[in-house]
Amino acid sequence: MQLTDNAKELMSNMYNQTTGYLNRMLTTDGKRERRVRMYNPVCSTVREDATQVKICIYDYNKDCVEQHEVKNVKEAFAFKDNGNISWINIDGIRKADVEAIGEHFGIHPLIQEDILSIGQRPKMDEGDDIMYCLLNMLYFNEDTITVEQEQISIVLGKNFIITFQEDAQRDVFNGIREKLNMPKSKLRSANADYLAYSMIDTIVDFYFVVMDKLSDKLEMVEEEIIRAASTRSLAETNRLRRELIVLRRNVLPVRDMVSSIIRSDSNLLDDKVMRYFKDVSDHITQAADMVENYRDMMMNMQDLYLNKANIRLNEVMKVMAIVTCLMAPATVIGGIFGMNFDRIPWLHNRYGFLIAVALMLLIPVYMIYLFKKRGWFKRV
Repeated sequence: MQLTDNAKELMSNMYNQTTGYLNRMLTTDGKRERRVRMYNPVCSTVREDATQVKICIYDYNKDCVEQHEVKNVKEAFAFKDNGNISWINIDGIRKADVEAIGEHFGIHPLIQEDILSIGQRPKMDEGDDIMYCLLNMLYFNEDTITVEQEQISIVLGKNFIITFQEDAQRDVFNGIREKLNMPKSKLRSANADYLAYSMIDTIVDFYFVVMDKLSDKLEMVEEEIIRAASTRSLAETNRLRRELIVLRRNVLPVRDMVSSIIRSDSNLLDDKVMRYFKDVSDHITQAADMVENYRDMMMNMQDLYLNKANIRLNEVMKVMAIVTCLMAPATVIGGIFGMNFDRIPWLHNRYGFLIAVALMLLIPVYMIYLFKKRGWFKRV
């Protein structure tokens, strides 16, 4: 009975250690857990105006390109209908700037609300001579092992594109800027819709960079679980599962967004550019398949941890059961000869003690021989 109580105590300690570690982890990162799981777009918080705004304008045609950096959005008004293609990139979002840009370039008030929103689902919307795309740039933070997102709004009009970004310190458009500075690049000779395609394609391609880094972390945790499963590896699995939710929430809607662009009959999109958007559709479909594969991989890792924990517990219980069986003969013999009766066989035999001890030793030895013969000591 004593050994059974020890087994219960061991199981209770293992359970308490696991749940305790997970509870501590969730407590320290509870805010991110709520942001990942419980975002409600109806009750979204009001966006605060950016303290710093950077406005950069690329005005180009097939012969030349000019780059301007202005301090006020009103200075960008002159680039509308100037005969060139203008890319107005605004880093840092302010309500007054969005309203001023929207009024001058004919952006619908509902689209302006989407630009000012927080945590919107990626989508495409069409207005009067305007096409609007909202999606998120994704970055992988190596220090915190989290997937960070930055909302970007792309407004496509006739011969102009306006992009709104939240962070002026980083984006993935440097490759596009380099192509604009190349005299014979296709980007310079094409229309504004090709520039919009290049932006969406660049963002989608960077999703694969984030997924590759997340995949490396998943493989490391999987190897740790296979080598030595612990509460730490289970906590890391749950941590990566949250980041996979963020990735999935951003990748899958972009597939619907690109499909909406392909089905669109807007005059802003040329038939030749539609072929390029179909290529983006193939890429985002592949990215969505990879996300689903990572999701299956995560579930398999959790099952693997539970199986390893069950195997380890079964090994402990097997050892304790064998010890209990080996001690049973000694317990029975000692209990029989320890009874308070006047007449017990061999009670006054001069060799009774030695015989009892010999039986206590020989019977467990014979039991060990039988257990080994049946293969009970082999590890699974």
